[in-house]
Amino acid sequence: MARSPTSKNRVKPFTPTRQWWKSATVYQIYPISFFDSNGDGVGDLNGITAKLDYLKGLGVDVIWLSPIYKSPLADMGYDISDYNTIDERYGTLEDWARLLHETHTRGMKLIMDLVVNHTSDEHDWFVESRSSKDVKANPKRDWYIWKPPRYDEQGNRIPPNNWKSIFQGPAWEYDEATEEYYLHLFVTKQPDLNWENPDVREAVWKLMRFWLDRGCDGFRMDVINHISKVEGLPDAEVIIPTLPYQPGNAFYINGPKVHDYIKEMNERVLSHYKNIMTVGEAPITHNPATLAEYVYPKNKELDMVFQFELVDIDAAGGKEAESPILWKPWRLQDMKDIVNKWQSFGREDGFWNSVFIENHDNSRSVSRFGDDSPEWRSLSAKLLCISQITLSGTLYVYQGQEIGMKNAPKSWGLEEYKDCATINFWNQTLEKRMKMSGKPAEEIDMSDIMEGCQRKARDHGRTPIQWDSSPHSGFTTGTPWMRVNDDDWNVASQINDSDSVYSFWKHALEVRKQNESLIYGDFKLLFPDHPTVFAYTRTLEGGTSALVVMNFSTEPVSINEEVKRMKGARLLLSNYPVKAAGDQAWEVPTVLRGYEGRVYLRGECCGADACGCKGIKSQIPDW
Repeated sequence: MARSPTSKNRVKPFTPTRQWWKSATVYQIYPISFFDSNGDGVGDLNGITAKLDYLKGLGVDVIWLSPIYKSPLADMGYDISDYNTIDERYGTLEDWARLLHETHTRGMKLIMDLVVNHTSDEHDWFVESRSSKDVKANPKRDWYIWKPPRYDEQGNRIPPNNWKSIFQGPAWEYDEATEEYYLHLFVTKQPDLNWENPDVREAVWKLMRFWLDRGCDGFRMDVINHISKVEGLPDAEVIIPTLPYQPGNAFYINGPKVHDYIKEMNERVLSHYKNIMTVGEAPITHNPATLAEYVYPKNKELDMVFQFELVDIDAAGGKEAESPILWKPWRLQDMKDIVNKWQSFGREDGFWNSVFIENHDNSRSVSRFGDDSPEWRSLSAKLLCISQITLSGTLYVYQGQEIGMKNAPKSWGLEEYKDCATINFWNQTLEKRMKMSGKPAEEIDMSDIMEGCQRKARDHGRTPIQWDSSPHSGFTTGTPWMRVNDDDWNVASQINDSDSVYSFWKHALEVRKQNESLIYGDFKLLFPDHPTVFAYTRTLEGGTSALVVMNFSTEPVSINEEVKRMKGARLLLSNYPVKAAGDQAWEVPTVLRGYEGRVYLRGECCGADACGCKGIKSQIPDW
């Protein structure tokens, strides 16, 4: 919380620790959908290299590549069959080295996706593991989690426990050759590694060094809070009575040895490389104290984690739902509570946030948290940009977010959806309803599931980037691997338009870099109970205060008397046009228009640039 410089008995002010990655803007690339350089319909590494100047111009500091390793693509590259080889769809190791060199030449960094909770079932490790269950003759048998079957009262073979795969169905697959089951928390072709085995960990350290020694600048670590399982792998509590398999989260999320493993990772690998960054994906956990253990500097583990409480806000049934595709309406009050909780947590102990609202596992934010209608799309996309660039934490932007890409049209049928999570949930629900009703598939009402797909399927974040108005929006000269959105918004139409979403993002990223209060300042929530206004201050001790006011609705809203104490601020950012420095629009408004968002700076200005002054001479009292 901000502390008044005039208050008595004042405690020593908190001074945040600066790191290059804390003020960085990270841009996530989903390579298969970014840009195709050779006309085969698949995005590739040379396509990314061709767009580096675009990324640099936007204001990107770090590029994060989703997996580009050799893979059967059962889960779009998160099923890896060779960690040391680039999948031929994307290019070669030489192409990657060229991309890295060109990225570094432009002053940017590149981080890789580390996927080591599981491999592909086509990885040599697993091929050897399933070749024999004799551990002495086959040391890699113990590299994965194998268990003998159980039998029910009728003598039918059943899996070792009742865990549900995150992608539906049982989390176990029976192997006829060795007559045992292997664990796969995700799809069948993604067997879980056994981190209890020190040889597995040593193999992971080796593959990490492989990329770091080649100049990689760090890692995003896929589902890293899944790698430790509870001993014995007991049955999960039945919380979804309509399903035979249940979420086993309690037995593999933030498991008993996860911190031992990551501390070992840090000691054996990460601590030996300078100026790298690490971020761990930690889904399903909404407890700050639990996730902080991964992040506190004293623990020597990771720089930050992705927590998903904000993007879980519209999940029907919460984090234990049958599928994240199921949707419920969300409330702004809940969003404010979540942001306030994470922004205010653990600063004195070194906790650091990651800030994001889109990624490859989520639908488009303007369709989900804004309004993607023609009237409000641009304004609400810019409002969401304001909500992101004004929060403390390393900022992550997902490809296409900077031009306000929206969800695929509702007219698309199921055949256009490619994601295994979408298809599996559809098929599971259809089968369940057929059994319960006795009706054939064509008579089953699936409209509610279709609505969930239209709102929240991962596919919406995976449609190819819309670069221009040519066929397939300039993504490829061939046939795209996935249909391009039927939308006419694209990079070419926005990049030179000063009023576009792209131009707004570019300017907003500059504003963030120029004002440390937006990155390191204390967070204070204003109007916590207001149903449509989201407002807060960001105050840096000995520096400046920033005020953020946003209206998350199409209707104008009055904030009247509450803004009197905010007079004297200077406008930094607005998603509505502003005429001139002397215009009344530069004052803190008493009425916010539909989806209006503004950022103000308060402090003594040097008189240089009115929008983004870095020459503040002294701090003034709190808001």
